[in-house]
Amino acid sequence: MYALVAGKGGLKMKESPPDSDAESAGPAKSVDVTATGGRGGTTINFGKGSYFSFADNRLEAKKLTMVAFAETLARYVDRPVVDMTELKGNYDFVIEFSPEDYRAMLIRSAVTAGVSLPAEALKLLDSGSGDSLFAGIQGLGLKLEARKAPLEVLVIDHAEKTPTEN
Repeated sequence: MYALVAGKGGLKMKESPPDSDAESAGPAKSVDVTATGGRGGTTINFGKGSYFSFADNRLEAKKLTMVAFAETLARYVDRPVVDMTELKGNYDFVIEFSPEDYRAMLIRSAVTAGVSLPAEALKLLDSGSGDSLFAGIQGLGLKLEARKAPLEVLVIDHAEKTPTEN
């Protein structure tokens, strides 16, 4: 797995200003998450101004928690990402990617989501080095460290197909 940790030089991203309306209302009773996507990219809106957008060779985030950021990163890398920053705030930031890394991240995201892609597309996974993702994260004052750690895994050891009527 990758551990998302604070870098040695300190944070270089901006904490979102507190939302006085949200704080006075208390904890949210429900969350309305919406997503849009197409050829130009994807945007996930978590409500109350919190979102991330992955489009045009960049990832832009507003009011994003580090837990949500780690979950977002897991879509674009080859292993799970766990937040170990101990940062509790919401943050605004932008990470720029090389076109090759952006394309490889799009393909990895599709594979992670279970999309079957042709062999030609899967070969493009190797075209991105991942350097701009790791450099972008370091530019925020964070770091992805490869680690071994226990993770929850669901193992299905038996399945039967039962006939059903149409």
